[in-house]
Amino acid sequence: MKNGRIMKIKAKLNVGVGLLFLMIFLLAALGGWYINVLKKDTGNILTANYNTLLYAKNMLRALEELPQDPSALGRLSINLDKQRENVTEQGEQMTTNAIVSHYEALQKEPGNSTIISAIRMDLTQLMEQNMHAISLKSKVAEQTAEQAVIVISIAGTLCFVIAFTLLINLPSNIADPIRKLTESIRQIAGQNYRERVHFAGTSEFAELAQSFNTMAEKLEEYSESKLDKILKAKQRIEALIDNMHDPVIGVDENRQIIFVNEEMLKVTALDKKNLLDLPVDQVAQQNDLIRDIFKNTVTASSEREDKLPIKIFADGRESYFEKDVIPINVTPTGELQDQFIGQVVILKNITPFKELDLAKTNFIGTISHEFKTPIASIQMGVQLLENERVGLLNPEQRNLVGGVKEDLERLLNITGELLNMTQVESGSIQINLHPAEVEPMIEYAVKANRSAAEQKGIGFKIDVDPQVQTVFADNEKTAWVLTNFLSNAVRYSHEHSMVHIQVEAADQRVRFSVKDSGQGVEPKYLDRIFERYFRVPGAKKGGTGLGLSISKEFIEAQGGEIGVTSEYGAGSSFYFYLRKGD
Repeated sequence: MKNGRIMKIKAKLNVGVGLLFLMIFLLAALGGWYINVLKKDTGNILTANYNTLLYAKNMLRALEELPQDPSALGRLSINLDKQRENVTEQGEQMTTNAIVSHYEALQKEPGNSTIISAIRMDLTQLMEQNMHAISLKSKVAEQTAEQAVIVISIAGTLCFVIAFTLLINLPSNIADPIRKLTESIRQIAGQNYRERVHFAGTSEFAELAQSFNTMAEKLEEYSESKLDKILKAKQRIEALIDNMHDPVIGVDENRQIIFVNEEMLKVTALDKKNLLDLPVDQVAQQNDLIRDIFKNTVTASSEREDKLPIKIFADGRESYFEKDVIPINVTPTGELQDQFIGQVVILKNITPFKELDLAKTNFIGTISHEFKTPIASIQMGVQLLENERVGLLNPEQRNLVGGVKEDLERLLNITGELLNMTQVESGSIQINLHPAEVEPMIEYAVKANRSAAEQKGIGFKIDVDPQVQTVFADNEKTAWVLTNFLSNAVRYSHEHSMVHIQVEAADQRVRFSVKDSGQGVEPKYLDRIFERYFRVPGAKKGGTGLGLSISKEFIEAQGGEIGVTSEYGAGSSFYFYLRKGD
């Protein structure tokens, strides 16, 4: 009895599905056959007539460009050769031969307008022949399509009648259990794992109900297990990421995108479905911002990058974001070695800070510029006091004037550095590159620091390669950098020591270096030595912490390279490279 009922339901389904499959196969075969016929008809147009029209168009364009571009004659020849191999229509060979004949005449007289006009007429005739052929082939394809519509419509109507008959005649005892099962599935989807289904009889639906109830029991066990808590924790994390104000995107160890929040979708102008589960390199080919975000990220690196801000046009204005790449490493159970499982990239919106920094730069530039006038007036007054024609000073007064003069020079240096800093930050550095002599720049830097060096008994050793006469640089900016290097070397060198200035050729560049005999810089501070306002902890007081930062900007603006080597306890060597001047 059981097997009889089972076979009855299966037989009904097999007959219904078999008939539908047969009709679908018939429709597919008819559609495929007609599509193949249409493909052949249209293929003839594309491979023959369309190519001829394309070659003719290219030849006409070459004729138009021939008076201004003699190389257009070569493009005309290339397309003519292609056309000679693509003759398919009646009369086309004769027209092509005429074009060849006129082209050979044009080679002898490139500027002959009569020949050019004849070629244009030939090309026009060639295009008309192919347009006429396209029209005829299109009519054939249209007739084939109309026939296909009629045949497929008849077959489709027949399939509809059979399907409708099967729909009316299938036993209702198939639909009712499915409806009950659907309602129970909704209950399970609503996390009501206590839902059960009971079907009387011994049909396939009874077996299905038994399997459903087993699944519900296991889901009930699962909901009470730790795995359910893990899933909820994952959902909470995803909700947290989605509600972050900063754009966030994450990739797995294979650089496939696994999550992205709404803020990232806004700034990238992408749809979520066009990002998830796709390789980031594939998305980067179509989106410049994604390419910039993941540029220079190392897949398994445990170090975060420190890059320049990324400028993005968002929220109707230019916004600046700082990229933070966070590698995700886990230690598998029972292992000691970390395993890289992905990266999270966060774009921190620093636009307000950027605007404040610009306002600060403008303020410093304005104040520094305004300081120059009173400083110059004070300096003039000091010079008058030092002039004996104005009046003699006693020793104590001379000492006071000397102190004021030193403070003025220090204040002028600070003001100059602040003005240079505003130029650097505003991007308005004016670089005048030209072949500049090396020795005058060194003499200027030495002269500027000679007084300070003599007070400490420090001497200068200058070693210039005789082959290096000039360097391609801005001599004013380069002399400023050398002066700053020497000033630091004198400040940090021991008394009665020597500062070594060396200039030597290095391939196609020139290397300038200033080596002092001071304490040197600890290795942990070397990477930060050129940062703005950074001063090595415990170093001698003096300066603003801007000199080396400005030096870096000046050298790199000239296309050079700057750096430092140091042996702690034995001194430091600051150097930069510039192009040769000859």
